[in-house]
Amino acid sequence: MEYTTLGSTGMSVSKIALGCMSFGTGEPWMLDGDDARELIERAIDLGVNFFDTANVYSNGESEAILGDVLGEYDRDEQVVATKVRFSYGDSHPNADGLSRKTIEQELQHSLDRLGMETIDLYQTHRVDPETPIETTLRTMDDLISRGKIRHIGTSSMWAHQLAERLRTAERLDLPRFETMQNHYHPAYREDERDLLPITERENMGVIPWGPLGQGFLARPFDRLEATERGDPENYHNPTPEYVEGGGKEINERVQELAEEKGVTMAQIALAWQFENEYVTAPIVGTTSIQHLEEAVEALEIDLTDSEMNYLDAPYEPQPVMAID
Repeated sequence: MEYTTLGSTGMSVSKIALGCMSFGTGEPWMLDGDDARELIERAIDLGVNFFDTANVYSNGESEAILGDVLGEYDRDEQVVATKVRFSYGDSHPNADGLSRKTIEQELQHSLDRLGMETIDLYQTHRVDPETPIETTLRTMDDLISRGKIRHIGTSSMWAHQLAERLRTAERLDLPRFETMQNHYHPAYREDERDLLPITERENMGVIPWGPLGQGFLARPFDRLEATERGDPENYHNPTPEYVEGGGKEINERVQELAEEKGVTMAQIALAWQFENEYVTAPIVGTTSIQHLEEAVEALEIDLTDSEMNYLDAPYEPQPVMAID
């Protein structure tokens, strides 16, 4: 495993974050019980020390599963990130949003499920247009002072929204967001136009979600629809959007490099993340120990500048995907 510094937090994290959205019982493809434990324990064996979950994942089950496993390890060695914004299940009106009431109550629920006294990185899960930025940041400031959280981060938003939040924190002398969890991979690079230059200038850690394009970069283009996620009838299928930005040719070039190097397409797509100047640690979500091991092995793949340019060349501007 390789480690890096997570933006201005100063924390050292593995260059792979284990995404925990697949833990629970909310969907047929999720891992519960012993299977989830086996995957998390294997990640720790491989040197992963960075785990990303959310209060909304499988109605809180993801946090509970992760906390149950990590409770058997040295807490000081792990960096745990979770999120707040969305509600789940039969929730009440104040279970959703970024108000003081919602944040404080949802944080306590997350701490209870995780079995922890402090969250290393507490992230706002998208934007809440109904709550003033000042309210959210003052709440986070209080929670840091009370030792409930250590650092704060955020996720997909427009560049002007991030800039406004950073300016507000500076103006009011409040904690600022130190990480950005955004949608970013070889077939979707719209954030390079404005959002990522801000994160670079502000020394924010960048932890992209969906670094394989929800499977788009993990298998040849003509086989994408053979999976449940790639089925055209499945509303999660992102293929049409990625194709608009030259995605088909990018997919083919990922396949070509994978064949040349004797590795998988997913490993090439992850190697692109590891070589990318903007990226700190991609969030890898998987239900397969083999795929987890291959993700770690991808750290050993060196892409040359010409190979990076070869992957980047077909990309064309495309409509920004929904981030609200």
